[in-house]
Amino acid sequence: MAAITAAMVKELRERTGLGMMECKKALVEADGSVEAAIEELRKSSGLKAAKKAGRTAAEGVSLVKVSDDNTVAYILEVNSETDFVARDDNFMNFANDVLNVAFEKGETDVAKLMEGDLESKREALVQKIGENITVRRIVKVEGPVVGGYVHSNNKIASVVALTAGNEELARDIAMHVAAVNPRVGKPDEMPAEELEKEKEIIKAQPDMEGKPEEIVEKMMGGRIKKFLAENSLVEQPFVKNPDQKVSDLIKAAGGDLVGFVRLEVGEGIEKEEVDFAAEVAAAAGTGKA
Repeated sequence: MAAITAAMVKELRERTGLGMMECKKALVEADGSVEAAIEELRKSSGLKAAKKAGRTAAEGVSLVKVSDDNTVAYILEVNSETDFVARDDNFMNFANDVLNVAFEKGETDVAKLMEGDLESKREALVQKIGENITVRRIVKVEGPVVGGYVHSNNKIASVVALTAGNEELARDIAMHVAAVNPRVGKPDEMPAEELEKEKEIIKAQPDMEGKPEEIVEKMMGGRIKKFLAENSLVEQPFVKNPDQKVSDLIKAAGGDLVGFVRLEVGEGIEKEEVDFAAEVAAAAGTGKA
């Protein structure tokens, strides 16, 4: 059996990013061959990634990359199990690698994008940090003028496309989208089922009870108009200057809204509630929180 030296362990750690004991064990099993140890670790990383694939990953980051000419942007969400890992440099580097490859290839199909090298990197990251890591969604946004915004915690990102204006204006409106979270771009884009749902809510309000149908319809018309204004991007007061509507800014630049995308980390993912106190008590053998 080959002698396992500190230098060999150090080299394997630098090349894989794994812990000392795991690297030493791999070298022992590979009879001192660094290359064979790396190959085995790659195989085991795939197994570990498969085992963790069923675990809920609802933390992570949302990122944006905009082309130099401000006509194309990609917005991405990559998930981890904990916020601690989401702030780790290795995780952030992986997320940025995914975004850059998507941008270069023009790919928004996650399955196709992750084939090959990126999937190997994901598995290696799972092996290293011990959490499930998933690339959830990638969206491409195009327009004459495109701007993006990522909130400081990397949890919310947004992209806006306009027919005219400049990147700064588009970015400002993207910041507004991140902060206010409009449902649609314009009032006429509100889905019919959403409108019907809102009408039912309004009809059920106490001040509607006992009123003639024509009065109810008139009151409902006003409230629906307010609902649409509050939930449509162009009708909302601009977050940086509430005296202006978003549409005023866009019109002043001679443009119109093409569209927007907003991604919030974990949105729509059902998170598993964990009683950590109970888990610690059980591990300690006390059975008490």
